Amino acid sequence: MIFGGWLCLLAPLAGFLSILLAGTRITRRQAGILSTGSVFVGFAGALIAFVDMLGRDTADRSEVTTAWTWLQAGDFKVSLDLLVDPLSIVMMLVVSGIGGLIILYSNGYMAGNDEERRYFAYMAFFVFSMLLLVESANLLLLLVGWGLVGLASYLLIAFDHHRPAAVTAGKKAFLMNAVGDATMALGFFLAIAKTGSLDFGPVFQAASSGALSDTVVTLIALGLLGGALAKSAQIPLHTWLPDAMEGPTPVSALIHAATMVTAGVYLICRAHPIFEAAPAVQHLAALLGLATLLVAGVVALVQWDIKRVIAYSTMSQIGYMFVGAGIGAYGFAMFHLVTHAFFKGLLFLAAGIVIHRLSGEQDMREMGGLRRSMPLTHVTFLVGTLALVAIIPFAGFWSKDAIIASSLALGGALGWVLYIGCLIGSMLTGLYSFRMYFYVFHGEPSAKVEAAAHGEEAHHGEGDRSMTVPVVVLAIGATFIGLLQIPGVWEPFEEFLEDVVPPLVTPSTGQEWLSSMISLALATFGSYLAWRAFRAGRELVSAGAIRTLLEHKFWFDELYDAVFCRPAQLAAALLREQIEQPLVQGGLDEVADGTIEAASVAGRAESGLLRTYALAFAVAVSILALVFLVVR
Repeated sequence: MIFGGWLCLLAPLAGFLSILLAGTRITRRQAGILSTGSVFVGFAGALIAFVDMLGRDTADRSEVTTAWTWLQAGDFKVSLDLLVDPLSIVMMLVVSGIGGLIILYSNGYMAGNDEERRYFAYMAFFVFSMLLLVESANLLLLLVGWGLVGLASYLLIAFDHHRPAAVTAGKKAFLMNAVGDATMALGFFLAIAKTGSLDFGPVFQAASSGALSDTVVTLIALGLLGGALAKSAQIPLHTWLPDAMEGPTPVSALIHAATMVTAGVYLICRAHPIFEAAPAVQHLAALLGLATLLVAGVVALVQWDIKRVIAYSTMSQIGYMFVGAGIGAYGFAMFHLVTHAFFKGLLFLAAGIVIHRLSGEQDMREMGGLRRSMPLTHVTFLVGTLALVAIIPFAGFWSKDAIIASSLALGGALGWVLYIGCLIGSMLTGLYSFRMYFYVFHGEPSAKVEAAAHGEEAHHGEGDRSMTVPVVVLAIGATFIGLLQIPGVWEPFEEFLEDVVPPLVTPSTGQEWLSSMISLALATFGSYLAWRAFRAGRELVSAGAIRTLLEHKFWFDELYDAVFCRPAQLAAALLREQIEQPLVQGGLDEVADGTIEAASVAGRAESGLLRTYALAFAVAVSILALVFLVVR
């Protein structure tokens, strides 16, 4: 397993460094091949580790390897340790597998872009950063990977740096994630102070054994939760994700399907002993996930940008994962993470084919009727939509409904709130998902669609094979991957992860059936309402105060601008005016002026007359002689 773990981690890094060092000595196509090949080699490493693990007893499915001691101060030591266990292997397979398909797709999507080398280097670097995060065996190395993922996301979102909107979106994502990084770092500092270690074992043991006080463990858990909320775009640190759609479509797929936004869910599952020792914080994570899935679901009802609709659906589905992790249904949360990677990656890449065909158009009102001219894209997009809505037998049905059933099994006031909220979310998913599907593929073709049907792009079909093959593979996964949850087909996901993240709640068969039937009925009803509204030519949310509220996304951006951005800008302006200009800048100006004046005086003393120099020399010698006489 260790060999596979190192191969999985280092292969994308080697691809990144190769492209970086080769520069213009390789072609743009060769850069794409290097990036794609290195990530697929990493996927092969993940498969090697997975197959090796399957041949072992459940008690022997976890290994830690140390490359070297990275940092040591007294008794405190941090090593470059990798952890390969069922949880990390699941993430390795998802990140490298789905990531490899997305980068393969990029070879066709980004063809002809002048900055392809830089793009493919960034993509390989992103995958490496995410793999470092999920394979880390201590919290500090995890934080390094966490920060590198944030850096790579900034580079990719702001890839088109000639567009101000892309640069602004990249900075927004970086800054909001930096807030989460800061809370995580504070939690780590507290863990060091109280346990003297950042290795998973000692910290988790101290939390679960009661060696840490309730206050301390709660503060550590809050710090980790802050990082998880920011990285996974959950309320209140969620506003960066829709704006991140300014990046290229494959970047959106990579960030929002298989990698960055799932990091928060992984963190809660990995650090479950800390969260279980602070149940209030764990339940807070579930409630914030519920709030996010509902808010994102209703905001998606009024969006016209196809990528933003899918982005809000990502926030909503991550909210379901937070609900699962927040109530201790870790296996189901991780299973939904896996199925979501397939159907959300599929939706983004299929949407990318549509955008590519329409020369960059993303407004759904400028689409319509594409099912006739793009049959393959239509079918695969429909598969992704059905999986997102959780229609049986597609992948989302098996994972999302298990989380809903777990909230029912939790019981109590919290369980019922989560249960009812998740069911409402199911109907919202049907509404916004099929609203998007109908506007894009049904109805009369728009003028842009007609123009594209007779334009140059029409002669290239639905894109290069490098674009269509990943979409077909993801469609197959979105259709069948959920069947692994059926007993007898394969080991159920929660049992596969049980030794690493034992569940706190397990629904009964009756609760699973009841929840699935209600959720399926509500999702189908939402889809039917979307079809009725589309046929009638009216919007799901009519004009008025509610639509204004949704179009402004509950005014989160305006609130943060008023509370944080403008006061910070005002404070910066005052500090510049009152301190930097008069003291720092003014002080430097005075030093410069004094230097010039001194040079001027010295210059006047350089007269060029020999007798003047002889006099100065004589005076200097006389003074020195006088000094020596006095000293003696």
